[in-house]
Amino acid sequence: MASDFAPCARQLRIRHDHGHVVLELHGEIDLLTATEIGPLLDAVTSGPAPRVLIDLRRVEFFDCSGLRLLYRARRRVLDRGGRLHLVCTHPLTLRMFRLTGLSRVLPPSASPEEALSRPGAAQDLP
Repeated sequence: MASDFAPCARQLRIRHDHGHVVLELHGEIDLLTATEIGPLLDAVTSGPAPRVLIDLRRVEFFDCSGLRLLYRARRRVLDRGGRLHLVCTHPLTLRMFRLTGLSRVLPPSASPEEALSRPGAAQDLP
């Protein structure tokens, strides 16, 4: 099964930190890599009360496929009573988050430390 995800190994590193699963994404997140990363993200958000931090600081390109990943992860985490945090510093990606409204429902932080000090995606906004 590990070979199924070998192509995205360059774009994804998974580790644990302060009780959270941290997904560090790298490089370009487009349709191909989102398709490869999606099942891993689903696995991480499948249990009860998942605690997940997605770190996009090393992402150079992020398209609507990546947005779908984040919205799906947020929905799965909310449905299971968990917490989801987002770290992003790339100006164009942050602009996309503002334009699409993602930054209102999943506010990006500049660092993992800042993100973990926030409540996280714990509830839906009206």
